[in-house]
Amino acid sequence: MGYENVTFPEGTKFLVTGAAGFIGSNLVKALLKMGYEVRGLDNFSTGKRENIQDFFHDSNFEFNEGDIRDFETCLHACESIDYVLHQAALGSVPRSMKEPLIYEDNNIKGTANMLHAARLAKVKRFVYASSSAVYGDSPKLPKVEGEEGNLLSPYALSKEINEKYGKLYTEMYGLQCIGLRYFNVFGRNQDPDGAYAAVIPKFVKQLLMNEQPVINGDGLQSRDFIYIENVVEANIKACIASNDAVGKAFNIAFGGQDNLIDLYNKLCTLLNKEIKPKFGPEIDGDIKHSNADISNAKKFLGYQPDYDFSKGIELTIDWYRENLEGVKSYV
Repeated sequence: MGYENVTFPEGTKFLVTGAAGFIGSNLVKALLKMGYEVRGLDNFSTGKRENIQDFFHDSNFEFNEGDIRDFETCLHACESIDYVLHQAALGSVPRSMKEPLIYEDNNIKGTANMLHAARLAKVKRFVYASSSAVYGDSPKLPKVEGEEGNLLSPYALSKEINEKYGKLYTEMYGLQCIGLRYFNVFGRNQDPDGAYAAVIPKFVKQLLMNEQPVINGDGLQSRDFIYIENVVEANIKACIASNDAVGKAFNIAFGGQDNLIDLYNKLCTLLNKEIKPKFGPEIDGDIKHSNADISNAKKFLGYQPDYDFSKGIELTIDWYRENLEGVKSYV
């Protein structure tokens, strides 16, 4: 269970792309705590400097400010690296519907740059972020790898192409690639602000500030929410998984299924709030229901998520109470 007992040889060095982002900064923190050298890469297009500012005091941390769309930047970042944890990408299905070309540039070209740079640097393993969005309009539940439907957004397309690139680089060039299909990740460092913020941080902040959140659609759409520590575990265990796992992509979730309206009511209870939500239009490209079969991740990666939704959401609320500006006067 967990990743605390996972060890790597002394001197092992990791590269985390998107290091200043939500998931990337949590990976950096975990690896530094384990005592390993970490190089971070980020251009701060969506990541935040405050997410990594505490790491600059650690002699094992090195930071490169740069853009994965620039191949020379990727080459430099991969020098002397053993494991790449590639998190840099643009998220948000709705944004990709409005701005498809920047997803081509960032998520597809950027990942291709990183793969080729890692190959030239003779990186041992390349672990990359994919998404449950690749399941598209498939109505089948739970979601099982290899049973995908038609894609619903440019974001989903970019992640599917990432997976195809990962398989190709494994088979053609011998770069060991493993994809992690994240479902709905939540936890510390997740940005609650902006037009494309995820629902949990947005709802938590609004409720803490006594504002009325908007639920898009009827609230009956369901999600497989996964706490950030489980995602950290999956990344670290993917680095040491057997070669049977390479060239594949795996569902990374908890295996649960919560409706948004039930999630909202649970947050109200935990926060001791009685605020009725507003309901807005459905989001274009959104998947109605999401629930993951994680048996392959357990089998091939040794993935055993420790944090269920209840445990994760309490830790998340505690973090927001302590860290969100402007919230403390309301709690």
